[in-house]
Amino acid sequence: MTTTRFAPSPTGYLHVGNLRTALFNFLIARQSGGQFILRLDDTDPERSKPEYTDAIQRDLEWLGLDWDRIETQSSRLDRYMAAADDLRNKERFYEAFETLTELDLKRKKQLNMGKPPVYDRAALDLSEVEKDALRVDRSGHWRFKLDHERIEWHDGILGDISIDAASVSDPVLIRGDGQVLYTLASVVDDTEMGITHVVRGSDHVTNTATQIQIIEALGGTVPTFAHHSLLTGPQGEALSKRLGTLALKDLRERGVEPLALLSHMARLGSSDPVELRSSMQELIDGFDLSRSGSAPTKFDEEDLFPLTAKYLHAQPVQAVKGDLDALNIPADKQDAFWTVARENITTRHDIAAWWRLCQDGADPVIDAEDTDFVATALTLLPAQPFDDQSWSTWTAAVKEKTGRKGRALFMPLRKALTGMDHGPDMSTLMPLLQVIKTKP
Repeated sequence: MTTTRFAPSPTGYLHVGNLRTALFNFLIARQSGGQFILRLDDTDPERSKPEYTDAIQRDLEWLGLDWDRIETQSSRLDRYMAAADDLRNKERFYEAFETLTELDLKRKKQLNMGKPPVYDRAALDLSEVEKDALRVDRSGHWRFKLDHERIEWHDGILGDISIDAASVSDPVLIRGDGQVLYTLASVVDDTEMGITHVVRGSDHVTNTATQIQIIEALGGTVPTFAHHSLLTGPQGEALSKRLGTLALKDLRERGVEPLALLSHMARLGSSDPVELRSSMQELIDGFDLSRSGSAPTKFDEEDLFPLTAKYLHAQPVQAVKGDLDALNIPADKQDAFWTVARENITTRHDIAAWWRLCQDGADPVIDAEDTDFVATALTLLPAQPFDDQSWSTWTAAVKEKTGRKGRALFMPLRKALTGMDHGPDMSTLMPLLQVIKTKP
């Protein structure tokens, strides 16, 4: 059985980059009838906030990415300390004392000498007396001692990966202030929670190499890893600076529909075309992780709106009843109104404007050359309430009176009644119009 996890930090709002990781893990778990775990990486007490925890759950619920259980890393600190003790006993964990400034100077010196900026393991040569002297004015941090050998795995997206551990610094797993860092917490959780598959961004490839050794040192089973491509802006620019404007809550507020967003993200960057799915199950059934690409993937939020419009165009009136009720649209008019409105909106936000038109009328738009024509036409307007024959009856009378036909006949009348040069079939819209304004 496949068991996956999504492990966001509650230090900010979820954005489209996070969503891709969450969605891929959710889909492969549901395909196999397995488990999808929401695991909150909240080991940083200063930056982790309850409001972000709540927001993460709201976003996932909005999208329909339901989790089987929720875990918090802050409640598992004892498990991480036990793992740290285990690594010490196995002589794979050592205390180091360099400050950030000292480490930066070492890196610069190595680069100037043409060497890779890898930690030199100077801490391993310290005597106990030297360590005690250093502890007087600074706290030590703890590093995992890598075996300097090639780390190899078959990646579910990237294929065969091989990294020389000697080219990577021994990772810091516990900071000098005692905070457990992501790498240790993630490995312990993945091992103890039986995670079988880990899907995440390609910026984690080096992390994966070190985590494989830590998992093996702790006696765990290495999961299957897959690293998806990273998102860029529509012109290939770095997306990181724009992620604040691409928070899921902001897309939701702009009216993006969940299935439109999920359909886009499930296929974006893959060899399959982006297609709107009509249900979550269809999305699950049509997902193939192996078809995802490794190249940076362009993301443009504007692509979400045609999909949102297409989704709404296919929805029955029952799917938007809450929106129609909120606008106080009478129940006996909702079906006819939705038939008219749904193919003329991009998001649910647009529904209100169409109801205002029906309820309050629109300021007529009359071109100068059509002033007399429209004035004559309005004198021929059928009595209200209009029905489905009112438009054809009116236009026939106006045609007979003025001699106009085609676009010259229909367009000025549409603009006079709706204030727009586009919209639904007037024969279906006209019965809904309750007010006709004769002056701009």
